[in-house]
Formats: sequence, structure tokens, C-alpha cells
Amino acid sequence: MFYKTEDQFKDENGYVIDDAWYPRVTSIVKIKSKPALAFFYKEVGSVEKADEIAQRSADEGTRVHEAVQAVMVGKEPEHDPSIEGAVSAFREFIQKKHIRTEPEWIEKRIAHHDERFAGTIDALAYIDGKFGVLDIKTSQAIYRDYNLQTAAYFASLADAYHELETRWILRIDQVQKCKRCGATLRTKGGREKIKKAYDDGLVPCCPTGMHEWLPVQGVIELQEFPYWRDDYAAFLGAKKLWEWEYSYWLRKIGY
Repeated sequence: MFYKTEDQFKDENGYVIDDAWYPRVTSIVKIKSKPALAFFYKEVGSVEKADEIAQRSADEGTRVHEAVQAVMVGKEPEHDPSIEGAVSAFREFIQKKHIRTEPEWIEKRIAHHDERFAGTIDALAYIDGKFGVLDIKTSQAIYRDYNLQTAAYFASLADAYHELETRWILRIDQVQKCKRCGATLRTKGGREKIKKAYDDGLVPCCPTGMHEWLPVQGVIELQEFPYWRDDYAAFLGAKKLWEWEYSYWLRKIGY
């Protein structure tokens, strides 16, 4: 990443808390290699197009986050009709699952003063009687990299919240299913991606362009990750590498 000024580096990579600058957890974890990104860039055809899709996907993800967080505290948010499938699915999910949170636990800024990093958690919540960090994702899968982020959040909060005992990743997505063959169509960031159904020889996958797509439906996936210490050690290793990579700018800002 290229930076022109110290202020740009600070703004894009951290927060100022009590007059001290802290690197952001999400910036730190980006230092980890993501081989799938290279495939994504190749598939899309250009860096510019990939960046455009990524930005549109991030904007859609933000809209889902805001709507879901409002539902969690009992509100009925106004939202873009394009995310109705995801929001409706979450409403049904929260009615079945015992989830409780408070407004002050949502989008909560946190910091670890000893290890010097900060972040903003999606929520703290009770789920089925357990209290933990809840991180919301709108990705097409739950990736292991997310454990680094949530472990950093957990470590930052453990002293202040002694009842904290676990972490969850809540994945919220939406797809369309083919009426004929069961394939799924996921549209995110203006990019359409079709995942073929398992071909058992009885119901073959439709030829390209022949699918009959049903209305959009939401997808909800919740996974718990109670053991955080190994993930946290890995996060601190990533932080060391991040500090090495950006040592020039960190020296300039007196980190």
C-alpha cells in the first residue's frame, strides 16, 4: 500500500484514543497472505474491476450490518430492498435463537493498551446463555482468517468483561436457487457467481443460461469459536510482521 502523508497512513490504519494512536485490528490482519485474492483478480480480469466489485461488496455488507444490528436491539430498520432476503432470514433466525444484546454493546470501540491495537466490534451478545464477541460477516463462507480478528477483540475485552467466554462468527448472505437443478446464484458487488449443484446423475445441472432462478432467499450460518489463545498468539505474530512492513511510517509518526 502506498501512502503520501503521515496523516493518510494514520487515518487508514488506526484510531486515536486518549491522544494516542493505535493500529486497527482489521489493518493488521490484512498482512496475512490471501492466495484466493490472486484467483479473484485473474477471474475478474483487471485490478480496477476487482477493486470496484470489492468496494460495492463492502457497501452492501455495511447495509446488511446496519440493518441486522438494528434488528438485534428490537428496531425495524428501513433498508434497501436488495438486501431483504438477508434481513428477513435474520429476523427468522433471531426469533428461533436466544440472542440478547444491548445498544451500547454494538459497534463498540475497544483497545488493548498493553499490546497497542484497537478495533470496533460488531457486537457483544448472549447467545443461548453464553456471553461473547459476535462478529458479522457477509462473505460466501466462514474463513479461518476471521479467528485472528475475533481473538484480538476477545483479548481486549477479557479484563473488562469477566463473564466473556466465547466468540461467534455470524455469516449472513443471500442467494437464488435454481428450480430445476438446485444450483445457486450469488450476486454480490454486481458480480454473479453460480455454484453448481451436486450432479448425482438423476438431476443434472442445467446448461449455462438455462437455469430457472427462484426468488432471493437469505442464508444464515453461526459458528462458535470458544478457544481463542492460539488464534491470539497468531494475531500478535501478524502484528509483528505488520509493524515490520510499515516500520518507515511507524517511525515517522512516533509509534
